[in-house]
Amino acid sequence: MTILPSSRTYAFWLALVRIVTGVIWLAHGVSKFTNASAFMPPSGAMSGFLQKALTASTGGYHTFLMTTVVPNINLFAELVRLGEVLVGVSLILGAATRLGGLVGVVLAVNYIAAKGGIFSSATLQGLDFATLVLSAVNLVLPTGRAIGVDAAFLRSRRSPAPAPVRVEFVPEPPLDRPTAPPNP
Repeated sequence: MTILPSSRTYAFWLALVRIVTGVIWLAHGVSKFTNASAFMPPSGAMSGFLQKALTASTGGYHTFLMTTVVPNINLFAELVRLGEVLVGVSLILGAATRLGGLVGVVLAVNYIAAKGGIFSSATLQGLDFATLVLSAVNLVLPTGRAIGVDAAFLRSRRSPAPAPVRVEFVPEPPLDRPTAPPNP
């Protein structure tokens, strides 16, 4: 008979997956802040990425890029780099990990859609797909339940264990008359 590891062991490994995913997101986001001129429009990588996305995407996503992203490219560039940093911080600290996982999934899906779709071999072999899967793990599994702010919050919300029930016997004198009032 094989004995499975304890839930603490699983929680530790899930926390490790969470932290590694957070480091990946944070590394990508911080570099966009520290070297802003290389990322931000009009001459940064965001503009080049958007130009490639316009040629690679089709259908509704292409329309979204043309009508919403292109006119507001500076706003979307800020949202991308801020989103990556916030997802990274959320996952590293273990604070609002499911929300961090959700935002990570949304970011990764957008990057994949901008590159032409999820089922290309380049997508399945790339970092965007890996971050999609890792972020989805943080969205679906309780990765914040160990080694993080979510775990501390969960412990503080638990009510204390109830006091044990103690049985007492209280002696009473015997009844010598009926205790109910008489009927009128």
